Amino acid sequence: MTPRLLRTAVATALALGALGLTQPARAVSSDGVHTVRVPDGDPHERSLAPRTTEPFSLVGVTWDDPDAALDGTVQVRTRSRESGAWSAWRPLETDVRTPETGPERHRAGVRGSTQPLWTGPSDGVQVRVSGSRLPAGLRVDLVDPEAGSESVHTAPVEPDAVGPAAGPRAAERPAVTSRSAWGADESLVKDPPTYTGDTKALFVHHTAGTSDYACSESASIVRGVFLYHVKSNGWNDIGYHFLVDKCGTVFEGRAGGIDKPVLGAHTYGFNTATSSVSVLGDYSTAATNAAVRESVAKVAAWKLGLYGLDPTGTVVLTSGADNGKYKLGQKVTFHRISGHRDGYPTECPGQHLYDDLPEIRTLAANAAKPAEAAEEPPGPLGEDVLPR
Repeated sequence: MTPRLLRTAVATALALGALGLTQPARAVSSDGVHTVRVPDGDPHERSLAPRTTEPFSLVGVTWDDPDAALDGTVQVRTRSRESGAWSAWRPLETDVRTPETGPERHRAGVRGSTQPLWTGPSDGVQVRVSGSRLPAGLRVDLVDPEAGSESVHTAPVEPDAVGPAAGPRAAERPAVTSRSAWGADESLVKDPPTYTGDTKALFVHHTAGTSDYACSESASIVRGVFLYHVKSNGWNDIGYHFLVDKCGTVFEGRAGGIDKPVLGAHTYGFNTATSSVSVLGDYSTAATNAAVRESVAKVAAWKLGLYGLDPTGTVVLTSGADNGKYKLGQKVTFHRISGHRDGYPTECPGQHLYDDLPEIRTLAANAAKPAEAAEEPPGPLGEDVLPR
């Protein structure tokens, strides 16, 4: 390095230091996901000093071992690209688990993680992690949903068996924003979907983070969650089957056919033979609205109706893992429409949305009316046929 370049580098470092920022050291960027390693140190306390970063709109923290739980808290604050102001400290939920079965269980590069947080356009981050047991390889994942490849994979993958036709409690299919419409980069989905025998229940989630977004941003949020699940978690595809924004817009989630029994990654221990819908936002703090409740109910009524299932009924499912709430092989009775917390030790889908589930079941039942019996054909010439 020449003396002039050295002086420039020193001056830049001093200026950033005066602003309470550090340069983004040890950062790696790949198609919309920019990662920064959290320095090792105290086994119970880790932090990333405030720093300028590449542009991002969604943030999460990941670690090396997908089976390791982060027994503690993770907090982030971010800097707005528009105003330059730093946010308050915000917690990240640490309840994400890798799927218990299927090809994704042992994929190379699968990582443990927090739930992601939608921040809106940002260019600075600070992180602090504390707990009694911190996993190795902590890193910050910064997702820019407006970046990445524009290639599209157009070859559809059909299941081995055709899904069931509309059953006796069929409901009208809701309007769904397709993956191509919200901008899924299909080139990132390397493996075909896995199918299970049928769909017996549907779990309701929230994406957590924040409900402070404009519905015009919803497609970007879905793309951000997709990138986080694929590139940060290391999964093959987005984990949820459907997503719903606060305006009631429904988005197609995991590929493979919304009318097919696709294996998802949403409720650790009960991913097999179930579907899922996740509402964009944090419903531990925010209340839902009629548009959200009605859209979740329509999705549930239609999906369960494909199998002739009563959305107000119950079902016995067998746990596929020791998940902290149930033991491997334990049989559990669930509502056909259940909350994530019913199957896994988490606050998801937030208390407000969880409290809305009885109403959502009723709305779904009203949307899934039993098919009316066919009328008896009239007699010849429309006259009644009487016995002789």
